Amino acid sequence: MEVQVKIAISGKGGVGKTTISSMIVRELASRGRKVLAIDADPNAGLADALGYDSERMGAIVPLVERKALIEERTGAKPGESGGYFVLNPKVDDFVSRYSVDVNGVPTIVMGALKEALSGCYCSENALLRSFLRHLMVERDEWVVLDMEAGFEHMTRGTAQSVDLLLVVVEPGERSISTARKLIELAEHTGIPETRLVLNKLHGEEQALAVAGKLGAERVIERMPFDMEAVSADLSGAMPYEACPELVAKIRSLVDRLESLTEREKIF
Repeated sequence: MEVQVKIAISGKGGVGKTTISSMIVRELASRGRKVLAIDADPNAGLADALGYDSERMGAIVPLVERKALIEERTGAKPGESGGYFVLNPKVDDFVSRYSVDVNGVPTIVMGALKEALSGCYCSENALLRSFLRHLMVERDEWVVLDMEAGFEHMTRGTAQSVDLLLVVVEPGERSISTARKLIELAEHTGIPETRLVLNKLHGEEQALAVAGKLGAERVIERMPFDMEAVSADLSGAMPYEACPELVAKIRSLVDRLESLTEREKIF
């Protein structure tokens, strides 16, 4: 029986997590795997990285901005304080109704879990959390979840129930510090496995330095700094098609993910 892994990808802003997320999705799809791409980053760049043409097809509406849907499923108007709402709303039709096909991959933009800064966002949060639980527990395909930058989402429990947290790290103390905090939070929340993707490396010395600070046993892949990735980002090109050196690294990573057998540890 094929194992479908639920993966959350996180890291400090700017480390390349959306690029890596999109390339993992495209590589899985190229192998004929059922895969669902979920953009949980408020910057919402995953669909574009997968090849979605927003200028031609229009912006994808995030789930959190579908106010009528939120009220229908939770019984509460978004932003209203007080009152009662459904904690476990119906969400099992969201993929079929609200995903967008991007080069053969169903893709959903969630939008950000919001805090109660103005009004109450409890109904929105209840909807998104229920949808995430559904994705992780009840769906039978690979799920790649591109998380928002930083570690605040971990304190809200956004990535609970995933099989694997991939933390993307670049050489730099702020990135390393964020990764260290993510590892701690993953252990605290019970995520089974956390692994590191070292990115934007200029040589072996940097790889060893970063791995030495976070634990070499956690490193799943080392990816070099690639000017083609910079150019692709500037031009809006898809990284999977524009960055062959990085694609080779992604294939190695996905090889390891595909070698899983049911109920075994990931690595």
